[in-house]
Amino acid sequence: MILLECSCFTFNKPRPLRPHSNSSSTFSSLIINGGGHRIRTTKRVQCLRSCDLIDFHQDLIPYEVAWSLQKNIVKEKKSQIQNEGDCNDTLIVLQHPSVFTLGTASSNNNLNFDIKNPPFDIHRTERGGEVTYHGPGQLVMYPIMNLRKHKMDLHWYLRTLEEVVIRVLSSTFSIQASRMEGLTGVWVGNEKVAAIGIRVDQWITYHGLALNVMTDLSPFKWIVPCGIHGRQVGSIKGLLKEAQLSCNDHETADLYHLDGASLSHITHKSLIEEFSKVFQLKYNHKIISVPMLCESARK
Repeated sequence: MILLECSCFTFNKPRPLRPHSNSSSTFSSLIINGGGHRIRTTKRVQCLRSCDLIDFHQDLIPYEVAWSLQKNIVKEKKSQIQNEGDCNDTLIVLQHPSVFTLGTASSNNNLNFDIKNPPFDIHRTERGGEVTYHGPGQLVMYPIMNLRKHKMDLHWYLRTLEEVVIRVLSSTFSIQASRMEGLTGVWVGNEKVAAIGIRVDQWITYHGLALNVMTDLSPFKWIVPCGIHGRQVGSIKGLLKEAQLSCNDHETADLYHLDGASLSHITHKSLIEEFSKVFQLKYNHKIISVPMLCESARK
């Protein structure tokens, strides 16, 4: 078992990220030019891995239900790898009702409430990291991936998850986000807009990242998010409002007037696209009934 925390690494210089895959095909072709000379060309084509997309982004899925689903999928993938040598990757996208989650490094000192009387449900999990908050308006992505077929490098995986969010903010909202030296996650100035906490079991990932889209940020006051003092938490909606007030970018400022559903839809679409590009995936849409999912989690 390998645990990674929200903020447990120091990186001097983030390196440019390149998608990695062990699968590629080479094609050769013979061309005869105008002078009758034969020219052989070789082209390497990257093969995309299959990824089952379980998309609940419009639904509020109870944390314990999503947690149970992840663990069941990890168990299935471990069995499939043992029997067949590989498995499809999986990406779960959803929102949660208000909930606090604790990682393996969590300390009660980062809770601004009595743990016996929390303002929302609270779950201690096996992911790395400290305490965080999930709630409506926040898009959560749980990639369950076989890193043996991507890259067996946990630093690379964390940096690549960050890259997905950085690309979304830049390409869709013209928001220039970055990494913070020594910390994990995605930042715009002093505001953290995306938190990351994962667990890796036999090179299969689960848990993942949470991006604040139009989240009510007030519940973060009940905790020290990810155990990081002196930093703020931000959201896409809040950053767009700042752009509107500054009037520096009219196109970005206009996005602030989008209703919540439209803003969530645009962000979700961009997240799915950028995730597939960065990790070189093709999606198989997998439909699961939410009532059946909740019922199975109770068994």
